[in-house]
Amino acid sequence: MKSRIWMALIAIYLAWGSTYLAIHYAIQSIPPFFMTGTRFLVAGLILFGWRRLAGDPNPTRSQWRSGIIIGSLLLVGGIGGLSWAEQFLPSGLSSLIVAASPLWIVLINALRPGGTRPSKMTLLGVLLGLAGMFILIDPWNGAQTSHGYNPLGVVILLLSALSWSVGSIYSRNADLPKSALMGTGVQLLAGSVGSYLIGLLTGEVSQVDLRSITLTSLGGLAYLIIVGSLIGFVCFTWLLRNAPTTLVVTHAYVNPLIAILLGSLLANEALTPEVLLSSLFILLAVGLIQTKTIEKKTVATRSLMDQKAVGD
Repeated sequence: MKSRIWMALIAIYLAWGSTYLAIHYAIQSIPPFFMTGTRFLVAGLILFGWRRLAGDPNPTRSQWRSGIIIGSLLLVGGIGGLSWAEQFLPSGLSSLIVAASPLWIVLINALRPGGTRPSKMTLLGVLLGLAGMFILIDPWNGAQTSHGYNPLGVVILLLSALSWSVGSIYSRNADLPKSALMGTGVQLLAGSVGSYLIGLLTGEVSQVDLRSITLTSLGGLAYLIIVGSLIGFVCFTWLLRNAPTTLVVTHAYVNPLIAILLGSLLANEALTPEVLLSSLFILLAVGLIQTKTIEKKTVATRSLMDQKAVGD
């Protein structure tokens, strides 16, 4: 079992750490929302069909509604926004900004009615993360940063991270199918429809020219479908049920490092001192926030177990 857990974990490290570069190649000749729509549609049909053939019941109307909301926030707003922003931003930098999503989650949880006030350790993580973002984006450097980072792309990427965070919070108590893979299939199908609609509204239809799509972009799209959506999600859902949460969440720290390394080696993206320093700040911040969150869950679980033992 231990070897299988590590194989699945390494698969997630490589799969999700490399998807940022795959997006970079896929959108070179495929409009971003048309690309994400196709990616989600194919992967969603495979997962949905697989689980139906395995005997899973059709999702209820309430489960479809939850899937549409989550798919819109996580996939259309989160991954769709990321794919659009990568037209203007390096894949490694994009992975760092996305890695800061736990900062949004902390802030949303603190500000929403009945939310949770962050601890001192969590606040320290937020401050470190904001410092890392400040170093990375360098807002005092005018309309364009010294490394050519497009400010609109940065804003869209920040909003996509916010959308992902809101979707993550909503999904905790949402009515979804018991099968995690069926739930993922529903979200992917909903995300594909939403992505195509955004592409239609933004005029991507006129940009789609099947004859001009390169083999590089097709390879990137195929990689995102097979490795990013199918292998990554299947390994992730299996790990959630068979491995300690503290081990599973390490992908949040490893994926950006792999994305930065691959972007530098294969796409000639600049690996500057600012990127390295901001990486240290952001990943340390994510580690502090994640560790504190896991500690709270562990304490809550032990408390429930103690209550049950007393009752017995």
